[in-house]
Amino acid sequence: MRQFSTKLMSAAGAISLVACTGSGADAGAIESAGSQSSEARSISAADKQKGAKAHPQLLEEFGGAYTGPQVAYVVGVGQNIAVQSGLGNARSDFTVTLLNSPVNNAFAIPGGYVYLTRQLMALMNDEAEMAGVLGHEVGHVAARHSEKRQKAAKRNSILGILGQIGSQVLLGDSAIGRIGQEVFGTGSQLLTLKYSRKQEYEADDLGIRYLASAGYDPQALSSMLYSLAAQSAIDVRAAGRDARTAPEWASTHPDPARRVSRAATNAGKLTQSGGLRNRDKFLRNLDGIMYGDDPKQGVIEGNSFLHPDLKLKFSVPNGFSMQNGARAVSIVGSGGQGQFTTAAYSGNMTTYIDAAFKGLAGEGKTISRGAIERTTVNGLPASYAMARVDSKNGQVDVTVFAYEFSKSSAFHFATIAPAGSASVFSPMYRSIARLSAAKAASIKPRRVDVVTVKSGDTISSLSARMAYTTLKQDRFLVLNRMRATDGLRAGQKVKIITY
Repeated sequence: MRQFSTKLMSAAGAISLVACTGSGADAGAIESAGSQSSEARSISAADKQKGAKAHPQLLEEFGGAYTGPQVAYVVGVGQNIAVQSGLGNARSDFTVTLLNSPVNNAFAIPGGYVYLTRQLMALMNDEAEMAGVLGHEVGHVAARHSEKRQKAAKRNSILGILGQIGSQVLLGDSAIGRIGQEVFGTGSQLLTLKYSRKQEYEADDLGIRYLASAGYDPQALSSMLYSLAAQSAIDVRAAGRDARTAPEWASTHPDPARRVSRAATNAGKLTQSGGLRNRDKFLRNLDGIMYGDDPKQGVIEGNSFLHPDLKLKFSVPNGFSMQNGARAVSIVGSGGQGQFTTAAYSGNMTTYIDAAFKGLAGEGKTISRGAIERTTVNGLPASYAMARVDSKNGQVDVTVFAYEFSKSSAFHFATIAPAGSASVFSPMYRSIARLSAAKAASIKPRRVDVVTVKSGDTISSLSARMAYTTLKQDRFLVLNRMRATDGLRAGQKVKIITY
């Protein structure tokens, strides 16, 4: 979360490698992937316009574009793999972006816009794996999955707002529809969940085909999916200590092993054997990339969010998780959802809260809030108000809880919960406090350090250098796609995470 956040905009049409549904039938074998997916031969002007409009919104939602030296390398590999799709002017028509996001993700939107997060890049072990992921996203574009999904969305435009509690809100349903669209980020992260397993399999098949035609090892996508499944398992194990949302690919695919084995089997059907991996080149380019949270946007430690620049912190209750974005921190749990954000503040808290509710309601609509209550939380002046809103699936309570940090700055939670259960967020509201200068100064970014194995180094000794307090060896093994029984040889390159 950066310092200023006034309005959360949704970006329609995102297609994701790691955020997709687990429903639908298997696609056919790779040999017929092209005919099954009805590959496009060019990117339409309408799609280009749609993508250009959504692009800046997605950059904001996913932490902005990364600016490290890895960018040119990623763009070059992405454009080279896009050429394999046969789309007209693919090298110039595709816009490849490396995102400054700590989430393992990759996705595409109409118009040839393809995105890879630095976190997912760090999980890769060679150039072929990166080309496979980017090829998967290019395959979504070539297969016109966005167009098919948008048609389906028109028939069934339901977005789940309350997740596990089973209450869903119809987009455009009075005020609450606006809450779903603007406050809780119905952009790429949630829209990508609408993709069927069949479409993901089709994109896998096309990505494998592109790998082979580009001269890469077609097994690279399978090995990347294996690493992603292993990382998802680590995230699940650490969930009790780290309130970050687990990669959505893990939760929406009940059998990730099936996808790994399927990709490996289909790659084996190709007549080409072997192929480029370009591991050394990839690791040279990867070295030094940021890993995990960017302190400039705040960090998640356990169930707490800390922002060293804004000098603030808060904690979420047990059972809730957080996802940090460029403009807000999203909070998700079985009892409700919310976001922590900020807006322009003139010193009048009533005006601030009214503006927050107005933003939730959307243009031309209103939310009738209750009386504004005043209190103090850890020395901070605070004000809050609640509104009960009718949705087509019953009533929900919407709360805005705001804090004055100075005469010119304020922050607030906007939450939604089933009617009568808004108190589930009370511990979170009471947890916000100023962050000490000493603690703020101690928060430093993690980075990937590619090191050369020396004589006497072991998995245990290298794992001990990982910049974590828990699961050090597990994280090291997953990061390097290794097993505990693997041996190391002098001169071998491996990745560790350091400060």
